[in-house]
Parts: sequence; C-alpha cells; structure tokens
Amino acid sequence: MASPPPPLPVPSMAASLLNSSNFKGVLLAVVSSAFIGSSFIIKKKGLKKAGASGPRASVGGYGYLLEPLWWMGMITMIVGEIANFVAYVFAPATLVTPLGALSIIVSAVLAHFLLNEKLQKMGMLGCLLCIVGSVVIVLHASDESSLASVEEIWELAIQPAFLLYTASAIAVSLVLILYCAPRYGQTNILVYIGICSIIGSLTVMSIKAVGIAIELTLEGTNQFKYFQAWVFLMVSVTCIMTQLNYLNMALDTFNTAVVSPIYYALFTSFTILASVIMFKDWSGLSASSIVSELCGFITVLSGTAILHSTREPDPPFITAVVKPLTKLTNIKRL
Repeated sequence: MASPPPPLPVPSMAASLLNSSNFKGVLLAVVSSAFIGSSFIIKKKGLKKAGASGPRASVGGYGYLLEPLWWMGMITMIVGEIANFVAYVFAPATLVTPLGALSIIVSAVLAHFLLNEKLQKMGMLGCLLCIVGSVVIVLHASDESSLASVEEIWELAIQPAFLLYTASAIAVSLVLILYCAPRYGQTNILVYIGICSIIGSLTVMSIKAVGIAIELTLEGTNQFKYFQAWVFLMVSVTCIMTQLNYLNMALDTFNTAVVSPIYYALFTSFTILASVIMFKDWSGLSASSIVSELCGFITVLSGTAILHSTREPDPPFITAVVKPLTKLTNIKRL
C-alpha cells in the first residue's frame, strides 16, 4: 500500500507578506519615514546655520533660502513624500499611515546625536512602543485588493457609505473653518488640527486613487482619458492646499511638541476610518486580526505621546529679551 503524500508546507505570515504587494508598500513607507525624519534634522541644522549670520526664521528672516543645507533637507523631505505617495499604491492606508510614526523615531534619534537634544529613558521606551506597534500592524494587515481601472475606484468613492463620510467630513470642516476658527482657533488646539486631520483623510483617499491611475497608465492603460481621474487629481490638490494651510497655522500658534502627537493621532484615525469605508480594508480580516491591528495602532499612539512628552522645547530666541533690557539700561542712565 502506497504511503500518502507528505502535506504541503503552510506558508508563514511573514512569507505571505513578502510575497504580497504589501511588502513593497511597507518598504516604501519605512524608506519614506527615514527620509522625512532625517529632513527635519537637516533643515533645522540649516536654519541654525543661517540664523547665526542673520535674522532667524522665527522673527521673519529668510536667510535660510540661501543656505544649501536647508535645501538639502527640503529635497530629502520631497523624496520621502514621493516614497510615501507610491506606498499608498501598493498597500492599504490602514497599513501605510500608522508607519508614519517611524519618522518621529528617526527624528528623535538623529536629534540626540546631531543636535544634542537628549533622548531620555522614557523617550527610548516611546521609540520601542512605536516599533512594536508598527510590527503588530504589519503582521496583521490585509492584502491590497487589485483595481483594474479608475472607474472601479470611482464606484468605491460613490458608494453610499463613503458619500455619507465625505459629506460629514466636509460639513464638519466647514463649521470648523467658518465658525470655530475665527473664534477659538487661537485658543483651542483641536480646531486647526481637526481641520487638517479630517481633510487629510480625504487627501489620502484621492492621492491613492491618483497613484493607482498613474500606475495603470504607465502599464499601458491610459486612465487620464476618464474624467474621474481628473476629479481625483483636483480633489487631491484642493485638500493638500487646505491641509497645509491649517497645519502651518497650528504650528505657528501652538507648541510643536503638542501639535505633532495630536495631529498624528487624529489624522491616522480619520484616515484609517475613511480607508476602511471606501476600500473595505478590513473585509477579509478575522475579528482577531482587526483587534490586533487596533491594539498595534494604540501602542503606536502611546509611544508617540510618550516620545513627544519627553522632548524638551527649543530655547527662546534671546533677541526678544535683549531689546527690553537695552531700553531699561537707557532709562537708568537718564
């Protein structure tokens, strides 16, 4: 009697990840975080170098535009954003967006060695939590569903559930912009960041659609002959401009150490919600995998909050103190 054939080996979760398009998305997201995290340090060194020979940017100086180091930081950031843009083509937003926390780790570690901004023990714990949470998210992420045309993406965008989310997001954003921002924008940090986060979720959805359209066009199927591709492109540009405007207002009004973790938490939460509704990222996942992803996301949020709470704010610009002292000296002389 012939012996039964040996059972086929069951691929591990790590092996299935390496064989899926998610691996490309994860790799690009990690590369993006490395470039973006590094760009903050390079630009800050450029700003310090420019401020040593002229007015600082914080008091209206533009000498950094002549500083090659600052431009190197800008180029590094652009490369990182391009890598992040392409990552959304290969992997779901529920996987790519939380990995943006890795840029905070890169920035904190480089600042420790290059800017003498000491990374405390609790900060190291925050970095570890971000890494652990990111690994959990990657291991339990679903595979990206393949889309053959921009018309299929349009069908996902006009489904009733996502239309309801889009209408609600626009309505809330308009209330925040037209009513709350003029009255409470300078005192309540959630106003500007709320606008950035809600609009940012629509930015990611439209950018993902444009990225897929570009990929399909490069493969030989022109997607820009459809009006839907141009609609997604116009929505992307509009949302990006609005998002950047209110993010700059938030950074100019409130402490960066407070803005960054709150913005990351809200932006990532709204983006995951929008992606789950539009692209149904969790439709193929079991309940245990969804819970694991949520636990990984909460772990990343906790690490981000701890990391930012331990970072010391920049020292105040001394020129703001010199002028009153000079006037006081002149009064005493009189």
